[in-house]
Amino acid sequence: MKGETLAPTQEDATRGQECPPAIPAGTFVVVPAYNEATCIERVVRELVRVCPHVVVVDDGSRDGTYAAARRAAPYVLQHALNRGQGAALQTGIEFALRRGARYVVTFDADGQHCIEDIAALLAPISSGKCDITLGSRFLGEAVRITPLRKAALRLAVLFTRLVSRIPVTDAHNGLRAFSRRAAERISITNDRMAHASEIIDIIRQLNLPYGEVPVKVEYTEYSLKKVRSLRGAVRILFDYFVTRAAT
Repeated sequence: MKGETLAPTQEDATRGQECPPAIPAGTFVVVPAYNEATCIERVVRELVRVCPHVVVVDDGSRDGTYAAARRAAPYVLQHALNRGQGAALQTGIEFALRRGARYVVTFDADGQHCIEDIAALLAPISSGKCDITLGSRFLGEAVRITPLRKAALRLAVLFTRLVSRIPVTDAHNGLRAFSRRAAERISITNDRMAHASEIIDIIRQLNLPYGEVPVKVEYTEYSLKKVRSLRGAVRILFDYFVTRAAT
């Protein structure tokens, strides 16, 4: 692929290993990462305890993310240049499908997601109830974040509902799961953060069966430092409408 290097760290080191009973066999977890050297190794080591097929996509990081990921992940792919989280997810999903994935989970690299939620996301898909599950931090346990941050997230939900006409309760949660059928049909064209809204659009356009699952988001001092600014939010909106106009 132009502009990227796909470099598995090793031959399938997890061949013959099975997921715990709660995680369906053939599950791959895709972790996009950009400048996450301080936490990516810990996150991946936790993930491989429940799923042996973890794919880290280093999106052109300028720190030691790639080296740190290689110490823990069965697969590490690398973009030569920083392209954005949407592009990293698409790279990882395509790789997982080529490796025979039956289910694909997307998981953030900054440690704010909980591995215990993966089984809950996959249960409705493996039982045939839907093809996609979206993690929602606003279902179930209360979200402990600042009022300003919560208001911004609520506005994002309202925007998504108005534009996509899908009644989601959380708009930009990186914890999701796809059946193979859904993963094969979803093509993320927005390279950057507007991919989250693009996925919702695709669900509506293709009429893919989906559901929302309560998940826990643990806001650490580290993850809060990465919260997008108002300028970043405006950029997301701009990218989203540019991509939408082009399709």
